[in-house]
Amino acid sequence: MFRQAAHRLLTRSTTTTYSIFPATTIRRPFSTEVSTDASSGDSAFIDAWKKVAPNIDPPKTPSQYMEPRPPTPSTLPSKLTVNFVLPYAAELSKTEVDMVIVPATTGQMGILPGHVPTIAELKPGLLSVHEGNDVKKYFISSGFAFVHSNSYADILAVEAVPLDRIDPAQVQKGLSEFTQKLNSASSDLDKAEAQIGVDVHSALNSALTG
Repeated sequence: MFRQAAHRLLTRSTTTTYSIFPATTIRRPFSTEVSTDASSGDSAFIDAWKKVAPNIDPPKTPSQYMEPRPPTPSTLPSKLTVNFVLPYAAELSKTEVDMVIVPATTGQMGILPGHVPTIAELKPGLLSVHEGNDVKKYFISSGFAFVHSNSYADILAVEAVPLDRIDPAQVQKGLSEFTQKLNSASSDLDKAEAQIGVDVHSALNSALTG
């Protein structure tokens, strides 16, 4: 029954007609229908540019700076390719690993090769990268994980620190201070700020002691 319902949903037309523009029809393609070859779009842009400004070289388009998207393999790959980036650095770039465990808002989520395409919001917690017997652990503040059908995972975090660089004594001190602030807070703003501090330091403590 579930498969039949899913099939009906997937085969349903993706064409949407907006009532305020009765003559306008916008078709939104599924991601699997989007071509990995952007040359056709670039060619159309260049042709249109030459009609408007034939004496000026056309500018580069974003797709010309992007590497082609790897195709979805026909068989289950043995490795998961991970990109783990921060606003100021790339912790992992096209690194092949066995598994990644991320702190999703719905709970710890393990990502293996062949994982279904997923977008997960991340919360403060422990992110671990597993390759054989080697496990690298990071504490992240927040972010998103994008798992693709080709066994690639892109993990974007606002902040990330290797777990072995965190001082447990400072974590305990911060947890105690924010707990006191929460108990003595008089305004909603003070309570919210203190609660965030308690949540983050509690997550740090759990990562260190778990």
